[in-house]
Amino acid sequence: MENRSFDDKKEPEIVYSHSVKAGKRIYYLDVKKSRNDDLYLCITESKKKQGIEDEVPQFEKHKVFLYREDFDHFKEALQDVIGFVEGKLGKMEARPEWTPEAKEEVADSAAESTEEMDEPKKKGLFGRFMKD
Repeated sequence: MENRSFDDKKEPEIVYSHSVKAGKRIYYLDVKKSRNDDLYLCITESKKKQGIEDEVPQFEKHKVFLYREDFDHFKEALQDVIGFVEGKLGKMEARPEWTPEAKEEVADSAAESTEEMDEPKKKGLFGRFMKD
């Protein structure tokens, strides 16, 4: 059996990247180059772990690797499930950009909305939805 050293194993080169901030999560869409110069997509979800505030922040990460030969099937399935959700719950409202000031405004409006709530808002996997 051959002993392998993983010290010389380097992270694949990122040739293109796009990040999506979604509430407390950040999604990284990285196009990476494999050893044989093929390109593939690495989707990483990064979420800050709850812990003691004095500690160095730690992040929980989950990765999905999507290879070029599967792009068409993945794209079709993603469009299908998004269409299903929008068909059931309506189009999504745009998520407001997060700022520290907006956090205070949301807390104030949440307190007001609980007093005058006549119909519960529907939420789904991708945030808030509204009926057309």
